[in-house]
Amino acid sequence: MFSAVEAAPPVKVFQLTADFKACTGPNKVNLGVGAYQTNDGKPYILKVVREAEQRIASDFSLNHEYLPIDGLPAFTDASTAVMFGKEHPIVVNRKYIAVQSLGGTGALKVCCEFMSQCLGRTVAYVSKPTWPNHNSVLKMSGIKDVREYRYWDPNTKAVDFAGMVEDLEGVPKDAVVVLHAVAHNPTGMDLNEQQWNQILDIVIKRNATIVMDTAYQGFGSGDLDKDGTSVRMLADKGVEFFVCQSMSKNFGLYNERVGNMIAVINSPDKIEAVRSQLKRIVRATWSNPPSHGARVVATVLNDETLAQQWRLELLEMAQRIKDMRQLLFEKLQTHEITWPHVINQTGMFSFTGLTQAQVKFLRDEYDIFLMDDGRVNMCAFTTDNTQYIADAIAAAVKKF
Repeated sequence: MFSAVEAAPPVKVFQLTADFKACTGPNKVNLGVGAYQTNDGKPYILKVVREAEQRIASDFSLNHEYLPIDGLPAFTDASTAVMFGKEHPIVVNRKYIAVQSLGGTGALKVCCEFMSQCLGRTVAYVSKPTWPNHNSVLKMSGIKDVREYRYWDPNTKAVDFAGMVEDLEGVPKDAVVVLHAVAHNPTGMDLNEQQWNQILDIVIKRNATIVMDTAYQGFGSGDLDKDGTSVRMLADKGVEFFVCQSMSKNFGLYNERVGNMIAVINSPDKIEAVRSQLKRIVRATWSNPPSHGARVVATVLNDETLAQQWRLELLEMAQRIKDMRQLLFEKLQTHEITWPHVINQTGMFSFTGLTQAQVKFLRDEYDIFLMDDGRVNMCAFTTDNTQYIADAIAAAVKKF
């Protein structure tokens, strides 16, 4: 039965981790997977998460019955309020549908299935480069024609804004346009407010179906409200759109898969029809979402004290990332290598500009594992290993 089945290519970022674990070098470093780590190189469990879990464990009124198909309302409503702000008209007037999903990936999957099945969308645009899973999820949801708009300029190591504008001005009517709301993955380069305003006006004029992918709210600046700027700017323009929101990253709940898919809807009479179709898609995909991660997030967000503590912890995490950017920048300068893009980028990732030959050299000679495109997770840098990494990068740049 399986004789004709061929092996699919490995998922590169997880293969990288497997290779790292198999490495026996004493100085090995994994700069690949995008998960927050402490300065000791360890996973971080937020204090508010510990507190929430203790409250959940001691609440004997809770049970393990199915959640509603579209998820835990206390989670979806609170997460949507984090995205837009509690006082935003979309939240106050409930001009949205929110569906709990299996992480940001699940939010994207439900969104793409809906756009394909219910809106008839067949063409999508993603940034060049983008998170590789964008392409896979779009295509496997039936949106087969996935195209690119320019985003990263390898020469300036910044956003190719002129190219981005030109490409988006040519987007056909009703095409899906996926935009990274903050902390662009993989480049770490974000648009400023003026650029966002111009881009949003362009895609609205083109009558595009807009998907704001926001996996790292809070990791860009450390301020949830500031990191929600692009989504809120779009909301203020009065259009309908989708948001794919991950709460896995900013709560450190990676393996709980905590996501939220938001559809902003202007017609009150269409809300229940859209909701029914989204529930139909969820029912045929994972049927009902898991409760634990959603309960943790809901417990924190619906308690003013815990919510404020969460914001402070998130700010500390974002500041550590900024500190590591600055440290790497300074260590490279001692080798007369000046990389301002490292400190100009935001969020968890940095597109270093290293070539494949340099990446291979770092891996073969120094046991430093990073993606072939030169993307690194800045959380993997510590005060102890940054000098070693900077020395290795200098050797790679000198050799190639």
